[in-house]
Amino acid sequence: MNERITVTRDDGSAQDSILTEQALEFLLELHDLSADRRQDLLQARRDRRAEIGNGRDPRFLDETADIRADDSWQVAPPAPGLVDRRVEITGPTSRKMTINALNSGAKVWLADLEDANTPAWVNVIDGQVNLRDAVNGEIGFTSPEGKQYSVTAERTPTIVVRPRGWHLAEKHLLVDGQPMAGGVVDFGLYFFHNAKNLIAGGTGPYFYLPKLENHLEARLWNDIFVRAQDLLGIPQGTIRATVLIETITAAFEMEEILYELRDHSAGLNAGRWDYIFSVIKNFRSRGPRFVLPDRQDVTMTAPFMRAYTEQLVRACHRRGAHAIGGMAAFVPNRRDPEATEQALAKVREDKTREAEDGFDGSWVAHPDLVETCREVFDAKLGDRQNQVNRLREDVRPDDRALIDVASTPGTITEHGVRTNVEVGIRYIEAWLRGNGAVAIHNLMEDAATAEISRSQLWQWINNGSRTDDGTEIAAEWVAEVIAEEFDKLERVEGDRYDLARELFTEVVLGKEYATFLTVPGYARYLCRAKLLDQRPEQVPVGV
Repeated sequence: MNERITVTRDDGSAQDSILTEQALEFLLELHDLSADRRQDLLQARRDRRAEIGNGRDPRFLDETADIRADDSWQVAPPAPGLVDRRVEITGPTSRKMTINALNSGAKVWLADLEDANTPAWVNVIDGQVNLRDAVNGEIGFTSPEGKQYSVTAERTPTIVVRPRGWHLAEKHLLVDGQPMAGGVVDFGLYFFHNAKNLIAGGTGPYFYLPKLENHLEARLWNDIFVRAQDLLGIPQGTIRATVLIETITAAFEMEEILYELRDHSAGLNAGRWDYIFSVIKNFRSRGPRFVLPDRQDVTMTAPFMRAYTEQLVRACHRRGAHAIGGMAAFVPNRRDPEATEQALAKVREDKTREAEDGFDGSWVAHPDLVETCREVFDAKLGDRQNQVNRLREDVRPDDRALIDVASTPGTITEHGVRTNVEVGIRYIEAWLRGNGAVAIHNLMEDAATAEISRSQLWQWINNGSRTDDGTEIAAEWVAEVIAEEFDKLERVEGDRYDLARELFTEVVLGKEYATFLTVPGYARYLCRAKLLDQRPEQVPVGV
């Protein structure tokens, strides 16, 4: 092995099959290309957040006006397997969940190595093993109870992998003593082991790029794609990437992001939950103008969310790219028919709005929702595979509408405060046990929704917000609510609730705002939770 590379963990034969000498050399090439630029881009993020916090509202960029004004450029035509994307299922890459996704009947599976995944080393390696086996048609699973799972679908979804965002490091893979970028590790290992087999199977290496904040971050990904294809002798443009527009700053550069990735672009996705989190994060200290009501009141019909989704569809279709809708948080409950009926009705309403707005497809988080989403888009599309030709010329680009947070209807209630506390602690506890996507109260929670919960509390506390009955949301009161909600939790042997409460309290009541709760969680709490050798299927869910 190259002496510049250090692997700090040994997970046995599975790791050996993934971290081959050739694969590590490939990662090293991508690391050397991107490491310094990544650090510069992360610093640029911090600088821009400081500007926004100091009162400078984001606007469309003057320096890229020519790109937006030029009607001549288009992204590459849709790649094989990405022409019809009317229903996409999202989820983690544990072995059981991989098989369930492949059997779901969806057109696309977003194989999530990011927000629906805890980045414990065992999950990083297992995710790559499971993806390789899925690509090769060799995946099966037997649960601890003896239940067998296998792929039975005649047609499986096109796999689109979501690597970690630029902000996350992989501390188990060091180059010259410094961690590699988690996203480079996730992308590089999947591409190295699977690209040629995917192409031979009629699709290709496809990706979802999360948490981008500007077009320069997209440019770095594009340069990585070019280098990766050259290193393996794969034609340029084979890689395709869909960018999640899930940060408020990226919403001001949607066409520029498409332009940077145009030879490798597969469109944009409305990553609604991270988007709301990003709005709170960037404007958290800007006073009442940017304070949102209870999370349940921040719907897709809020004016600033309508501006975001409609401008996204316009940008995509103007450039020949797919626009993919966001994930409805509602999930069915097979033990509660009434709750399931309500969930299906809400999902149908959500997907109908997206189809009418011009989206070419949308996300679901549970196999039981695939049919509902498909029916809605079937009704809208008919025999067409997408509606990219619907240009939405009625939508006017409006940078001020994107930050019209003050027009959001709703109130802050004590129930909303308590829900944020309960959901936040319960999600973090599951995360510390290796489960990155968890159904709580018939809603699918992942890192993004947990970020909203804790960020709202921090913002309310630090802006002197009050509930609808006049109660000041002070740190002391929130600390009491945390203690009260914690005492209500049902405990089981081996749970991580004590650590979850500690981390949640830190990111809610701390004087300094943590940019991502997963950063301190990864740096300290995962090791303390002793998650090093446990796989999600081996740990009771308990929520």
